[in-house]
Amino acid sequence: MNTRREFLLATGAIALAVHCRPSEATPATMQEAIRKVVGDAEIRRGKVKLDLPPLIDNGNVIALAVSVDSPMTPAEHVKAIHVFNEKNPQPNVISATLGPRAGRAGLSTRIRLADSQTVIAIAQLSDGSFWQASQDVIVTVAACAEEIS
Repeated sequence: MNTRREFLLATGAIALAVHCRPSEATPATMQEAIRKVVGDAEIRRGKVKLDLPPLIDNGNVIALAVSVDSPMTPAEHVKAIHVFNEKNPQPNVISATLGPRAGRAGLSTRIRLADSQTVIAIAQLSDGSFWQASQDVIVTVAACAEEIS
């Protein structure tokens, strides 16, 4: 590297390679992350609705919404919503704490997915129970796979 420009290009390429490195996560790392949240509690199916398209053209910007069937009263409400994925470098997508004053049990956001994979949403209710929904997602162009021009 003889010039400042060559140095900046080289360090930029290294930073991009590190930032968009291939996924090292596995379904086992996702299960481990889930166990850190729920412990040994049973996770039941139902009450949770995960709204995520099953086929995605571009993994860089994906709309995700989670809603939970709950009256959101002081006696019965959703305490937290957690979203996990199995192939991104970090298995925890988002965790949100809620309470009865939230009014409705839900969240919406945009996420990135590194590859086709399963996404799981888990809700923790005030009675200590955990409920989940999952969605298999096919990503045709993974996040960080597009060329930069």
